[in-house]
Amino acid sequence: MSGNPFRSLDLGLRRRLDSLVAGDHDSSRLGAGSEPEEVVRYQPGDDVRRIDWNITARSVDMHVWRSRADNQLDTWVLLDLSPSMAFGTVTGEKRDLAAQVVWAIGELTDAPGNRMGIATLSADGVRWGRPERSRFAAHRCGREMAAAGDREGTAAPLGSTIDAFSRRYRRTGLRVVISDFIDPDGHHEAPFEWQHPLRHLAARHDVIAVEVSDPRERELPNVGALTLVDPESGRQRHIWTGDRHLRDRYAAAAAQREVNVHRAILGAGAEHLDVDTGRDWIRDLAAFLRARRRTSHTVGRPGHNAHIR
Repeated sequence: MSGNPFRSLDLGLRRRLDSLVAGDHDSSRLGAGSEPEEVVRYQPGDDVRRIDWNITARSVDMHVWRSRADNQLDTWVLLDLSPSMAFGTVTGEKRDLAAQVVWAIGELTDAPGNRMGIATLSADGVRWGRPERSRFAAHRCGREMAAAGDREGTAAPLGSTIDAFSRRYRRTGLRVVISDFIDPDGHHEAPFEWQHPLRHLAARHDVIAVEVSDPRERELPNVGALTLVDPESGRQRHIWTGDRHLRDRYAAAAAQREVNVHRAILGAGAEHLDVDTGRDWIRDLAAFLRARRRTSHTVGRPGHNAHIR
């Protein structure tokens, strides 16, 4: 990575993100709070401490109240900087985009009393950052990433890191896992090794899984002979991209993996935000926040399916 990744966020992007933060606090801020917003039917994973016993007593179903974000939010971000994140074919690498998402989270959760800590997973191991004001934590992360540069080697498994992440920071709050969710061994079907730890994390916290991808991970270009290198192990494979059958099989396998990862994240009880180096990530974030707002008002109602993508 060259330079501070936040320098690429020009004034236009900053204004667009500011427009998400400004206005109605409830409609844009990320996180859980303590103010009751609505009472809904109990769903697996809901906090039993928020059961509304009065409504439950008058109904055949158990009900809980859901909250809107307040100004005492404890946010922790797990940022995957394993070698597979050092890949990009459009405007930058996946790790650059991940750093920008961290910046956005810092802006969206920044308020008096709020804190954010960032843990980074790389080939050097796991680094546990100290919690501080959300905006300051995000910018410090960007500076440290720029100074560290790229690292070669194999990182610890994402699943075991999420497990340690869950055990280390137990105070209920917002947890964000940013990764490409790519298995170093090429495993692309459920159950994934990170699935159960993510479910355990989501049982206690409000969890958002941010999947970072690149267009070339979904389809191969027709460029003739191509050498592919595994960033984790360094293994190489030579292929002929002029083979249409090969390109079709690659695209089909990649599409199925996307579906499998999406279902695994939702099945674990987390929310899924998909960002891509070839798309407008601010627009993706805005759409996610709008959908999150709608879900908070409709989940638990008859006929609603929160897992529809």
